[in-house]
Amino acid sequence: MPMIALVFCSVAALATIAEAYDPLALPADTHAVPRDLDVRDARRDRGLPVRVFLPPDDATPRPIVLFSHGLGGSREGCGYLGDHWSRRGYAAVFLQHPGSDTAVWRDLPPMRRLAAMRDAASLANFRLRVDDVAVVLDALAAWNLEEGHPLAGRLDLDRVGMSGHSFGGQTTQAVSGQSFPLLGRRFTDPRIKAALVMSPGTPQGRHDPGEAFAEVAIPWLLMTGTKDTAAVGGQSVESRLAVFPALSKGRAYELVLHEAEHSAFSDRALPGDRVPRNPNHHRAILALSTAFWDAFLRGDAEARAWLDGPGPRTVLEADDRWQRKEERTGNTASATGGAR
Repeated sequence: MPMIALVFCSVAALATIAEAYDPLALPADTHAVPRDLDVRDARRDRGLPVRVFLPPDDATPRPIVLFSHGLGGSREGCGYLGDHWSRRGYAAVFLQHPGSDTAVWRDLPPMRRLAAMRDAASLANFRLRVDDVAVVLDALAAWNLEEGHPLAGRLDLDRVGMSGHSFGGQTTQAVSGQSFPLLGRRFTDPRIKAALVMSPGTPQGRHDPGEAFAEVAIPWLLMTGTKDTAAVGGQSVESRLAVFPALSKGRAYELVLHEAEHSAFSDRALPGDRVPRNPNHHRAILALSTAFWDAFLRGDAEARAWLDGPGPRTVLEADDRWQRKEERTGNTASATGGAR
Protein backbone atom coordinates (compact mmCIF):
# COMPACT_ATOMS: atom_id res chain seq x y z
CA MET A 1 0.00 0.00 0.00
CA PRO A 2 2.73 2.60 0.78
CA MET A 3 4.28 2.00 -2.68
CA ILE A 4 0.88 2.39 -4.37
CA ALA A 5 0.28 5.61 -2.47
CA LEU A 6 3.73 6.92 -3.46
CA VAL A 7 3.10 6.23 -7.14
CA PHE A 8 -0.33 7.84 -6.97
CA CYS A 9 1.12 10.95 -5.33
CA SER A 10 3.88 11.18 -7.94
CA VAL A 11 1.36 11.02 -10.77
CA ALA A 12 -0.77 13.66 -9.08
CA ALA A 13 2.27 15.90 -8.63
CA LEU A 14 3.15 15.62 -12.33
CA ALA A 15 -0.41 16.48 -13.28
CA THR A 16 -0.27 19.58 -11.06
CA ILE A 17 3.00 20.69 -12.66
CA ALA A 18 1.57 20.18 -16.13
CA GLU A 19 -1.47 22.28 -15.25
CA ALA A 20 0.67 25.14 -13.88
CA TYR A 21 2.95 25.38 -16.92
CA ASP A 22 1.62 27.37 -19.87
CA PRO A 23 3.76 27.57 -23.04
CA LEU A 24 1.44 30.16 -24.55
CA ALA A 25 1.75 32.67 -21.70
CA LEU A 26 3.63 35.85 -22.66
CA PRO A 27 4.85 38.84 -20.64
CA ALA A 28 2.35 41.67 -20.75
CA ASP A 29 3.05 44.71 -22.92
CA THR A 30 6.11 43.25 -24.63
CA HIS A 31 6.81 42.98 -28.32
CA ALA A 32 9.80 41.56 -30.10
CA VAL A 33 11.61 43.97 -32.40
CA PRO A 34 13.45 42.08 -35.15
CA ARG A 35 16.96 43.19 -36.08
CA ASP A 36 18.30 42.46 -39.58
CA LEU A 37 21.98 41.62 -39.88
CA ASP A 38 24.26 40.15 -42.51
CA VAL A 39 26.82 37.39 -42.14
CA ARG A 40 29.73 37.36 -44.56
CA ASP A 41 31.36 34.05 -45.38
CA ALA A 42 34.68 35.01 -46.96
CA ARG A 43 35.65 31.42 -47.71
CA ARG A 44 32.64 30.90 -50.00
CA ASP A 45 32.27 34.58 -50.96
CA ARG A 46 28.68 34.32 -49.76
CA GLY A 47 26.49 36.75 -47.86
CA LEU A 48 23.82 35.42 -45.51
CA PRO A 49 21.01 37.72 -44.37
CA VAL A 50 19.66 36.92 -40.90
CA ARG A 51 16.81 38.32 -38.84
CA VAL A 52 17.25 38.18 -35.07
CA PHE A 53 14.41 38.38 -32.57
CA LEU A 54 15.71 39.18 -29.09
CA PRO A 55 13.83 39.15 -25.78
CA PRO A 56 12.89 42.75 -25.02
CA ASP A 57 13.87 42.75 -21.35
CA ASP A 58 17.58 42.72 -20.47
CA ALA A 59 21.08 41.71 -21.55
CA THR A 60 20.96 38.19 -20.10
CA PRO A 61 22.52 35.56 -22.38
CA ARG A 62 19.66 33.66 -24.01
CA PRO A 63 19.36 30.22 -25.58
CA ILE A 64 19.45 30.36 -29.38
CA VAL A 65 16.89 28.93 -31.78
CA LEU A 66 17.85 28.94 -35.46
CA PHE A 67 15.22 28.75 -38.19
CA SER A 68 15.81 27.74 -41.83
CA HIS A 69 13.14 28.80 -44.34
CA GLY A 70 11.59 26.62 -47.00
CA LEU A 71 12.26 26.75 -50.74
CA GLY A 72 11.59 30.25 -52.06
CA GLY A 73 11.37 31.81 -48.60
CA SER A 74 13.40 34.37 -46.70
CA ARG A 75 14.42 35.53 -43.24
CA GLU A 76 11.12 37.44 -43.09
CA GLY A 77 8.97 34.31 -43.11
CA CYS A 78 7.34 32.64 -40.10
CA GLY A 79 7.64 35.77 -38.02
CA TYR A 80 4.94 34.48 -35.69
CA LEU A 81 7.47 31.92 -34.44
CA GLY A 82 10.24 34.45 -33.91
CA ASP A 83 7.95 36.82 -32.05
CA HIS A 84 6.63 34.15 -29.69
CA TRP A 85 9.92 32.37 -29.05
CA SER A 86 11.75 35.62 -28.32
CA ARG A 87 9.06 36.81 -25.95
CA ARG A 88 9.48 33.49 -24.17
CA GLY A 89 13.17 34.26 -23.63
CA TYR A 90 14.95 32.92 -26.72
CA ALA A 91 17.21 34.58 -29.26
CA ALA A 92 15.46 33.47 -32.45
CA VAL A 93 17.72 33.71 -35.51
CA PHE A 94 16.07 33.34 -38.93
CA LEU A 95 18.48 32.48 -41.74
CA GLN A 96 18.12 33.32 -45.42
CA HIS A 97 19.75 30.99 -47.95
CA PRO A 98 20.73 32.66 -51.25
CA GLY A 99 20.07 30.36 -54.19
CA SER A 100 16.92 28.89 -52.68
CA ASP A 101 15.26 32.05 -51.35
CA THR A 102 12.71 34.52 -52.72
CA ALA A 103 15.09 35.60 -55.48
CA VAL A 104 14.42 32.26 -57.19
CA TRP A 105 10.88 33.24 -58.22
CA ARG A 106 10.26 36.88 -57.33
CA ASP A 107 11.08 38.49 -60.70
CA LEU A 108 9.77 35.70 -62.92
CA PRO A 109 6.37 35.52 -64.64
CA PRO A 110 4.00 33.11 -62.84
CA MET A 111 4.25 30.41 -65.51
CA ARG A 112 8.01 30.05 -65.01
CA ARG A 113 8.13 30.06 -61.23
CA LEU A 114 7.49 26.38 -60.55
CA ALA A 115 10.27 25.28 -62.92
CA ALA A 116 12.66 27.71 -61.27
CA MET A 117 11.74 26.41 -57.83
CA ARG A 118 12.36 22.83 -58.94
CA ASP A 119 15.77 23.79 -60.28
CA ALA A 120 16.61 25.47 -56.97
CA ALA A 121 15.72 22.34 -54.97
CA SER A 122 19.15 20.94 -55.84
CA LEU A 123 21.89 19.03 -54.08
CA ALA A 124 24.16 22.05 -54.56
CA ASN A 125 21.75 24.33 -52.71
CA PHE A 126 21.26 21.70 -50.02
CA ARG A 127 25.02 21.65 -49.42
CA LEU A 128 25.09 25.45 -49.33
CA ARG A 129 22.29 25.51 -46.78
CA VAL A 130 23.98 23.00 -44.50
CA ASP A 131 27.19 25.03 -44.52
CA ASP A 132 25.17 28.22 -43.91
CA VAL A 133 24.08 26.90 -40.52
CA ALA A 134 27.65 26.38 -39.31
CA VAL A 135 28.74 29.76 -40.67
CA VAL A 136 25.90 31.58 -38.91
CA LEU A 137 26.67 29.82 -35.62
CA ASP A 138 30.31 30.86 -35.96
CA ALA A 139 29.23 34.45 -36.60
CA LEU A 140 26.90 34.45 -33.60
CA ALA A 141 29.75 33.25 -31.39
CA ALA A 142 32.00 36.04 -32.71
CA TRP A 143 29.32 38.71 -32.33
CA ASN A 144 28.62 37.56 -28.80
CA LEU A 145 32.21 38.46 -27.88
CA GLU A 146 32.50 41.62 -29.97
CA GLU A 147 32.40 44.72 -27.81
CA GLY A 148 29.73 47.15 -28.95
CA HIS A 149 27.88 44.67 -31.17
CA PRO A 150 24.08 44.59 -30.68
CA LEU A 151 24.32 40.87 -29.81
CA ALA A 152 27.34 41.15 -27.49
CA GLY A 153 26.71 39.14 -24.34
CA ARG A 154 23.14 38.32 -25.39
CA LEU A 155 23.65 34.75 -26.60
CA ASP A 156 24.10 31.41 -24.84
CA LEU A 157 26.04 29.31 -27.36
CA ASP A 158 25.85 26.25 -25.10
CA ARG A 159 22.09 26.01 -25.65
CA VAL A 160 21.28 25.97 -29.36
CA GLY A 161 18.16 24.61 -31.05
CA MET A 162 17.69 24.15 -34.78
CA SER A 163 14.41 24.36 -36.69
CA GLY A 164 13.07 24.73 -40.21
CA HIS A 165 10.21 24.09 -42.58
CA SER A 166 10.22 22.01 -45.78
CA PHE A 167 13.64 22.56 -47.45
CA GLY A 168 14.51 24.16 -44.12
CA GLY A 169 13.29 20.98 -42.45
CA GLN A 170 15.66 18.96 -44.62
CA THR A 171 18.43 21.37 -43.63
CA THR A 172 17.52 20.91 -39.98
CA GLN A 173 17.57 17.11 -40.28
CA ALA A 174 21.00 17.23 -41.91
CA VAL A 175 22.70 19.30 -39.20
CA SER A 176 20.89 17.51 -36.37
CA GLY A 177 21.94 13.90 -36.92
CA GLN A 178 20.67 12.48 -40.22
CA SER A 179 23.14 10.33 -42.17
CA PHE A 180 23.68 10.48 -45.94
CA PRO A 181 25.35 7.22 -47.01
CA LEU A 182 25.32 8.10 -50.73
CA LEU A 183 27.19 11.33 -50.02
CA GLY A 184 29.66 9.52 -47.83
CA ARG A 185 29.40 11.92 -44.90
CA ARG A 186 27.27 13.43 -42.17
CA PHE A 187 26.64 17.13 -41.58
CA THR A 188 25.82 16.97 -37.86
CA ASP A 189 26.78 20.08 -35.90
CA PRO A 190 27.50 19.13 -32.25
CA ARG A 191 26.53 22.61 -31.07
CA ILE A 192 22.87 21.81 -31.78
CA LYS A 193 21.14 20.29 -28.75
CA ALA A 194 17.55 19.84 -29.99
CA ALA A 195 15.74 20.04 -33.34
CA LEU A 196 12.25 20.95 -34.54
CA VAL A 197 11.44 19.73 -38.06
CA MET A 198 8.33 21.02 -39.80
CA SER A 199 7.31 18.94 -42.82
CA PRO A 200 10.06 16.33 -42.37
CA GLY A 201 11.13 13.99 -45.13
CA THR A 202 12.77 10.65 -45.78
CA PRO A 203 15.55 9.96 -48.32
CA GLN A 204 14.37 9.62 -51.91
CA GLY A 205 14.65 6.28 -53.72
CA ARG A 206 15.17 2.87 -52.19
CA HIS A 207 16.92 4.02 -49.07
CA ASP A 208 16.11 2.69 -45.62
CA PRO A 209 14.87 5.50 -43.33
CA GLY A 210 16.17 3.48 -40.40
CA GLU A 211 19.71 3.82 -41.75
CA ALA A 212 19.35 7.53 -42.43
CA PHE A 213 18.14 8.33 -38.91
CA ALA A 214 19.92 5.66 -36.87
CA GLU A 215 22.51 8.07 -35.49
CA VAL A 216 20.14 10.85 -34.41
CA ALA A 217 20.97 11.24 -30.74
CA ILE A 218 19.39 14.56 -29.73
CA PRO A 219 15.69 15.25 -29.09
CA TRP A 220 13.62 15.80 -32.26
CA LEU A 221 10.13 17.21 -32.56
CA LEU A 222 8.45 16.47 -35.90
CA MET A 223 5.44 18.42 -37.14
CA THR A 224 3.39 17.58 -40.22
CA GLY A 225 -0.22 17.41 -41.38
CA THR A 226 -2.61 14.94 -42.94
CA LYS A 227 -2.45 16.95 -46.20
CA ASP A 228 1.21 17.98 -46.03
CA THR A 229 2.38 17.64 -49.63
CA ALA A 230 4.19 20.09 -51.92
CA ALA A 231 4.69 20.57 -55.66
CA VAL A 232 8.47 20.33 -55.23
CA GLY A 233 10.51 17.78 -53.30
CA GLY A 234 8.73 14.49 -53.95
CA GLN A 235 7.63 13.94 -50.34
CA SER A 236 4.24 12.36 -49.61
CA VAL A 237 2.23 12.30 -46.41
CA GLU A 238 3.46 8.73 -45.93
CA SER A 239 7.12 9.60 -46.42
CA ARG A 240 6.85 12.41 -43.88
CA LEU A 241 5.26 10.05 -41.37
CA ALA A 242 8.04 7.51 -41.92
CA VAL A 243 10.61 9.66 -40.10
CA PHE A 244 9.25 9.23 -36.58
CA PRO A 245 9.35 5.39 -36.46
CA ALA A 246 12.90 5.50 -37.89
CA LEU A 247 14.22 7.52 -34.93
CA SER A 248 15.70 4.93 -32.61
CA LYS A 249 18.15 6.70 -30.26
CA GLY A 250 17.17 10.13 -29.01
CA ARG A 251 13.85 11.19 -27.52
CA ALA A 252 11.35 12.00 -30.25
CA TYR A 253 7.92 13.61 -30.57
CA GLU A 254 5.51 13.84 -33.49
CA LEU A 255 2.56 16.14 -34.12
CA VAL A 256 0.21 15.43 -37.03
CA LEU A 257 -2.29 18.24 -37.52
CA HIS A 258 -5.62 17.17 -39.00
CA GLU A 259 -6.31 18.68 -42.45
CA ALA A 260 -3.10 20.73 -42.30
CA GLU A 261 -1.56 21.48 -45.68
CA HIS A 262 2.09 22.29 -46.36
CA SER A 263 1.48 25.99 -45.78
CA ALA A 264 -0.02 25.46 -42.31
CA PHE A 265 3.39 26.13 -40.74
CA SER A 266 3.97 29.37 -42.65
CA ASP A 267 2.49 32.83 -42.24
CA ARG A 268 -0.13 32.58 -44.95
CA ALA A 269 -1.85 30.31 -47.40
CA LEU A 270 -0.12 29.37 -50.66
CA PRO A 271 -1.53 29.28 -54.21
CA GLY A 272 -3.17 25.91 -54.73
CA ASP A 273 -4.22 25.39 -51.12
CA ARG A 274 -7.55 23.58 -50.96
CA VAL A 275 -8.43 23.58 -47.28
CA PRO A 276 -9.27 26.70 -45.22
CA ARG A 277 -6.57 27.51 -42.68
CA ASN A 278 -7.31 26.48 -39.11
CA PRO A 279 -6.28 29.17 -36.56
CA ASN A 280 -5.71 26.50 -33.92
CA HIS A 281 -2.85 25.03 -35.93
CA HIS A 282 -0.58 27.97 -35.13
CA ARG A 283 -1.69 27.84 -31.51
CA ALA A 284 -0.67 24.19 -31.28
CA ILE A 285 2.60 24.81 -33.13
CA LEU A 286 3.56 27.63 -30.77
CA ALA A 287 2.61 25.73 -27.62
CA LEU A 288 4.35 22.47 -28.46
CA SER A 289 7.49 24.08 -29.92
CA THR A 290 7.86 26.36 -26.89
CA ALA A 291 7.45 23.50 -24.44
CA PHE A 292 10.00 21.50 -26.45
CA TRP A 293 12.59 24.31 -26.32
CA ASP A 294 11.91 24.91 -22.64
CA ALA A 295 12.33 21.21 -21.85
CA PHE A 296 15.46 20.53 -23.87
CA LEU A 297 17.30 23.85 -24.09
CA ARG A 298 16.46 25.18 -20.62
CA GLY A 299 16.07 21.86 -18.83
CA ASP A 300 12.73 23.03 -17.47
CA ALA A 301 11.12 20.17 -15.52
CA GLU A 302 7.65 21.74 -15.70
CA ALA A 303 7.87 22.00 -19.48
CA ARG A 304 9.01 18.38 -19.69
CA ALA A 305 6.11 17.25 -17.51
CA TRP A 306 3.68 19.24 -19.66
CA LEU A 307 5.13 17.79 -22.86
CA ASP A 308 5.17 14.19 -21.62
CA GLY A 309 1.86 14.40 -19.79
CA PRO A 310 -1.64 15.64 -20.61
CA GLY A 311 -0.47 19.14 -21.59
CA PRO A 312 -0.47 18.72 -25.39
CA ARG A 313 -4.09 17.57 -25.37
CA THR A 314 -5.12 20.99 -24.03
CA VAL A 315 -4.04 22.73 -27.24
CA LEU A 316 -4.90 20.07 -29.81
CA GLU A 317 -8.19 19.35 -31.52
CA ALA A 318 -9.87 15.96 -31.45
CA ASP A 319 -8.46 14.65 -34.74
CA ASP A 320 -4.90 15.91 -34.26
CA ARG A 321 -2.38 13.17 -33.43
CA TRP A 322 0.45 13.39 -30.90
CA GLN A 323 2.96 10.76 -29.93
CA ARG A 324 6.31 10.54 -28.21
CA LYS A 325 9.10 8.02 -28.06
CA GLU A 326 11.25 7.36 -25.02
CA GLU A 327 14.97 7.85 -25.38
CA ARG A 328 16.75 4.69 -26.60
CA THR A 329 13.92 2.40 -25.51
CA GLY A 330 11.75 2.72 -28.61
CA ASN A 331 8.61 2.69 -26.43
CA THR A 332 5.94 4.90 -27.94
CA ALA A 333 3.07 6.68 -26.22
CA SER A 334 0.37 8.30 -28.32
CA ALA A 335 -2.69 10.45 -27.85
CA THR A 336 -5.25 12.23 -29.96
CA GLY A 337 -6.21 15.81 -29.33
CA GLY A 338 -8.42 17.19 -26.62
CA ALA A 339 -10.36 20.22 -25.57
CA ARG A 340 -9.21 23.60 -26.73
